[in-house]
Formats: sequence, C-alpha cells, structure tokens
Amino acid sequence: MDKKAMLHSQQVYFCDDEELAAMQTECLETLYDYNQTRLSEGEKRVEIMHRLFASVGKNCYIEPPLRANWGCHTHLGDNVYANFNLTLVDDTHIYIGDHVMIGPNVTIATAGHPIDPDLRRDVAQFNIPIHVGNNVWIGANSVVLPGVTIGENSVIGAGSVVTKDIPANVVAVGNPCRVLREVGQHDKEYYFKDRKLEQNIFNG
Repeated sequence: MDKKAMLHSQQVYFCDDEELAAMQTECLETLYDYNQTRLSEGEKRVEIMHRLFASVGKNCYIEPPLRANWGCHTHLGDNVYANFNLTLVDDTHIYIGDHVMIGPNVTIATAGHPIDPDLRRDVAQFNIPIHVGNNVWIGANSVVLPGVTIGENSVIGAGSVVTKDIPANVVAVGNPCRVLREVGQHDKEYYFKDRKLEQNIFNG
C-alpha cells in the first residue's frame, strides 16, 4: 500500500516512516507561517489557510495559535470560527461543516494507538475520520476522538470528551460526552440558563 494511503486506511500502521515525516514537515512549515501572522494581516491568513487545508469555505477565521499534525487533511465549510489553541490531529480527514463554532483549547483527533504495549512501543497507529455537521458549537477544552460524527445543530458542552457519535439537534456534555437534552423552543426564548432573549432581537 502507498505510504500516504496508509494514513487513510483505518488500519494499524507504523508511523516512524521517513517518507511520511518529510511530507508532514512540508505541511508544518506552512502552519508555522500562519502562526507568525499579525492580526492586521487578514488577507495573508486567508491565503495561507488555502495552502494549508484540503478545502476552505467562505469567511473562515481561525485564531492563532493553531496546531495541526498535517493541515492538508482538514476540510472547512463556510463561516467556520475557531478560537485560539485549536489542535487538529488530522492524520486522516476531518470534515467541519458550515457555521461551526469552536471554543478555545479544543482538540479534534483522528489518530489513536493500540492498547497493546508491544504495538505502541513500535509506534503503531490508526486513523479514523471525524465529521462535524453544520451549525455545531464545540465548547472550550473539549476533545473529539477518532471516528466521531457530531450531527448538525448540536452543542458540545465545555470540557467534554466525545468518544461516540452525537445525534443532530441536541446538547451533549461530559466525559464521556452524553446527550443532555434536545435543542428546541426553549432555546429560542432563553439564551443562558434563566436569561430570556429580548423579543425584538432578530429584528435588529
């Protein structure tokens, strides 16, 4: 199997490969450039994002510093916002939908290692894609683990560890992350706990 294809096979492989390391270094050089940009260099950031990521939609903004294993395996939809210290362990594909918000210090990790210590000693690894649906909000300090799909419109509470798929239109929290409730009419009336939205908020 081709070295690069191993990354996307979802099978165990050994990641101490010089050819893979050389390809990864090229991506990480681009990531370094992104993290050295100034706040005033918005156009430069967009240009680097298009070089770094597999695809970038309209009006995406990622606050540096950004960390990524590759960058070139991450796909961004339109209007994606990520706060500082986003970590993308994108040894295989990460798909992030439209209008996704990501809080500070979030890790999205496609890569894992076998439990068996002999395999880990030999740097065995596997990678499984992650899918984040449209209109998802991932709260600060959350971790999304290999193979997870988060359904559209869902909210992942701060500090969650997402080990399994989360359905659409729910609030899910915890370690491991579990569904707390559905998103519904209550959320059109209240924005935080017992704090009620002004009736004319959508009318400007």
